[in-house]
Amino acid sequence: TTYAVPRIVFANKMDKIGANFDYSVSTIKDRLQANAVAIQMPIGAEDEFQGVIDLLEMKADIYDEDELGSKWDTVDIPDDYKEEAQKRRDAMIEAIADVDEGIMEKYLEGEEISVAELKAAIRKATLNLELFPVLAGS
Repeated sequence: TTYAVPRIVFANKMDKIGANFDYSVSTIKDRLQANAVAIQMPIGAEDEFQGVIDLLEMKADIYDEDELGSKWDTVDIPDDYKEEAQKRRDAMIEAIADVDEGIMEKYLEGEEISVAELKAAIRKATLNLELFPVLAGS
């Protein structure tokens, strides 16, 4: 990174034909050699896109179709997404642990890692250009 500017990534247009969040994240990793870490996952894709799951809070933000996504309801994760969300959260925590010693210690010892600790570690790693958080939306 020539200019040493911290960045976050927003994968936009998840409601459009051909939208693929996982492909976007892997492309960022492969082509840009960036440590892209998804901190959200989409609920549905293309015309079935309904919102996102916050992998930090483990809650779902379901968009109000009538408001074009400007309003949403935060709800429990739908049952058919819970297992995948947990897998992705575990992968997110592992990626954060790779760049944060405090998180690594807690992770290896099997201790609970709070949302506040994860947010602080993401912020620090982002500012240090060690991690690029990836979010999704439309």
